[in-house]
Amino acid sequence: MATTPAAAEYGEPGAAFAGMRAAIARVFAAERERWILWLPVALGLGIGIYFELAVEPQLAIAGLIVAVALLLAVAVRRRLGAFALALGVLAAALGFAAAKLHTDWAKAPVLAERLGPVTVTGRITEAEPTHKGLRIVVKLKSAGALAAEKLPVRARLTLHDIEAGYTAGDEIAVRAVLLPPPPPAAPGAYDFQRQAYFQRIGAVGYALDEPTITKRAAEGGFSAMEWLERLRQRITERIIASLPSPTGALAAAQITGHRHTIPPEVMSAMQDSGLAHLLAISGMNIGIVAGIVFFAMRALLALIPWLALRISTKKWAAVAAMIVALAYVLISGASVPTQRAYLMLGAVMVGVLIDREALSMRLVAWAAVAILLAAPEGLLGPSFQMSFAAVVALIACYERWAARKPELEPPGTARRWLRGFGALALTSLVAGLATAPFGMYSFNRFTVYGLAANMIAVPVTDLWVMPWALIAMFAMPFGLEAWPLAAMGWGVDLVHWVARTVAGWPGAVVPTTVMPGWGLLVFALGGLWLAIWQRRWRWAGAPVMLAGLLTMLWVKPPDLLVSGDGRTIAARAADGALYISTGDARGYVADTWWKRDGAAGFKPWPWRGAGPDGRLRCDALGCVYRASEAAIALVREPAALSEDCTAAALVVAPMLTRAGCRDTRVVDRRSLMTRGAHAVWIEGKSLTIRDDRSERGERPWVSYPWMDRDERAPRRGRTAARD
Repeated sequence: MATTPAAAEYGEPGAAFAGMRAAIARVFAAERERWILWLPVALGLGIGIYFELAVEPQLAIAGLIVAVALLLAVAVRRRLGAFALALGVLAAALGFAAAKLHTDWAKAPVLAERLGPVTVTGRITEAEPTHKGLRIVVKLKSAGALAAEKLPVRARLTLHDIEAGYTAGDEIAVRAVLLPPPPPAAPGAYDFQRQAYFQRIGAVGYALDEPTITKRAAEGGFSAMEWLERLRQRITERIIASLPSPTGALAAAQITGHRHTIPPEVMSAMQDSGLAHLLAISGMNIGIVAGIVFFAMRALLALIPWLALRISTKKWAAVAAMIVALAYVLISGASVPTQRAYLMLGAVMVGVLIDREALSMRLVAWAAVAILLAAPEGLLGPSFQMSFAAVVALIACYERWAARKPELEPPGTARRWLRGFGALALTSLVAGLATAPFGMYSFNRFTVYGLAANMIAVPVTDLWVMPWALIAMFAMPFGLEAWPLAAMGWGVDLVHWVARTVAGWPGAVVPTTVMPGWGLLVFALGGLWLAIWQRRWRWAGAPVMLAGLLTMLWVKPPDLLVSGDGRTIAARAADGALYISTGDARGYVADTWWKRDGAAGFKPWPWRGAGPDGRLRCDALGCVYRASEAAIALVREPAALSEDCTAAALVVAPMLTRAGCRDTRVVDRRSLMTRGAHAVWIEGKSLTIRDDRSERGERPWVSYPWMDRDERAPRRGRTAARD
C-alpha cells in the first residue's frame, strides 16, 4: 500500500488529524465574506466575561488586555486565518474594556438605607403614567439632611392615585420615603440594582402626598430630552383620553412605548398568547412606518410630472422615510429594538441614496456593534437578546429561501396569496422559535399557541393598526386625531380579543424552570453558527443549540428560599409546590420564586401543626422543615435557638441574630443584611447554600440595604420599587 506524505510524516492518526485540519481551514477560508459577522459576537463575549467576574477589575487591567490582544494581532498579521482569529480576540478585549469604561462612567452615589419621610426636591426628567398613578424619575437637588456627597443623582418615585399634572422639566418638592434599589429576589434572579446603576438611579420610593411644583418647565429652559419626554407624555395622555380602557393603553404602547398603563390582566393575556412583542416597539413597527412614508411619498411626487421628471423620487422618499422613522424612534423612547431597527433602516436608505444594495446580515452586525459599544450592559437584557435573535434568525432563513426559490413568482392570484400567508407563518414560526429560549430564560414561560395568535394579530397590526397610528400622529398637531385613533382602536380591540381567546385555551402557557446562563450562551453560539455560516458545516450548530436547551434538565429548584428582607420564606412540598410564609402569595418576591422554578403552585403555611405531606411542622416558636435526612429549623422566637442549634443541620432565623450556634450553620438577620437572599438545596444529609452576594460578586452595583425597621410603613412603600 502506498504511503502518503502526511502519513509518512505524522503516522496514520497524525495524517487523519492533519487532513481534518486542512479541510476545516479550506471551509473557513471559503466563508471569508462572513468573517466580519462574528465581530459583534466577539465583542459580546468580552462584555459577557466582564459582567460574569466576581470582582471588579481595574481599568489598567482592561487596558492591558486590549494591548496584549493588539500585539497578538500584529504578530500574526501575515497569516490570514490566524489574523482573523486574533482580531476576534481583540474585539472581545475591546468589549471588555468598553463595559469597564461604561461602568466607571455610570458610577454615582447610591442610597445606603431607608430614608424618610423627608422632603425631596429636584427636577423631573421622566414621567410615565401607570395603571396605579404616575411614576417619575427626579434629578435630585436635596433629600432631607442627606449630605451632598451621598445624594443620589436620580431617584424613581411612585405617585399613587395621581394620573397627570406633572411632566419632565417641572421642579418639585414632595414628602417621600426613599429606599435603596432592591437586590434580586433570589440568587440569580433579575438584577434591578444593576439596571438602576447604569441609569444612575440611586434610590426608589413613594410620595406621601401630592408634590408641590416650585417651577414649571415652561418658566425656564429645558433640555431636548425633557422636551421629548413631555411630548411623549402628552401624546400618551391624549390617546388614553380618546379611547376607552384598555384600548387606549394598548394603543399608547404601540405609539409612545408607555406600557405601564395597561391593566395587569390585559398584559397577562398578551404574554400568555405570545403577542406581547406587539407592544414592544421594534423593527416591525419601524419598518411599517418607514414603508408607508416611503411609498406614499413616491406616489405623491409621481403625481407632479414636472417634479418627477427632474428629481429621483425614490431618494426623496428615502429621506422622508428616515426623518419620520427617526421621529417615531424618539417619541417611542428609543429602546434597544428601535435603535437596532433604525440603524438598519438608515443603512438601507443610505444605500438607496447612493444606489447601492445593502447586505442585511451585515447591517445587523454593525447595528449590534454600535449598540454594544454605546451601552454594553444592554447585552444582558431580554430586549437586546430577543430582538437580535429574531432578526438574525429571519435573515438567515430568508437568505436560504432566496437562494432556493425560482426566478419567477408562481402564477395566479391564489398562489401568490398562499405564498404570502406561507411567508407570514414562516416568519412567526422562525421568530418564535429563535426567541423562545431567551423568553424562557428571562420570563420562565413558553407560549404554546403563539403561532396561531400571531397569524391573525400580526397582519391586523401591520395592515390596519400601524397605518392608522401614523395618520393619527400626523393629525394630532391639528387636534384631528380622534377619528384615526377610533379606527386604530378597532384593530387594537381585535388583537386584544385574539389575545384573550388564545390565552384561555387549555395549556396556553407552559412554565419552565431556570435555564442556566451558560446554557443560554451555548444555545446562542450554536444558533449563531447555524445562522452565520453558509456551507454544510453550519449544521453543526443544531446539536449545540439542543445541548443548550437540555441544560434546563440539570437544574434542580431549591428546597428552601429566604428573601433578603427576611419577611418571606418558601419551603418545597413533596409535590413540587411551595409553602409560602406570607399571606401575599402573589407578591413580587413569591411570584418571582414561583416563576423561576415552574412550581406546581402555592400551599398555605402551617403555622400550627404539620403540612399535608409532613415535611413542614410548626409551633409557636418556629418550624422544622425536613425534605430528606437533614432537618432545617425555621426560628421565630429566641427561646427556640438553643435547642435548634444542637438538633438542626441549618438554622434559619431571619429576624434574629445568631447566639450560641457556633457549630451549626445559620442564616440569620445579619447574614441576610450582608449577603441578600438565600437558597438551600438538600441532598441526603448534605446542604448546599447559595446567597445573592456569592452569585453577583463584589461589583459596583451590588449593595445590601438595612432592612426596613418601620413596620408601620404602608404596604405600597415596600413594593414601590417593584411597581
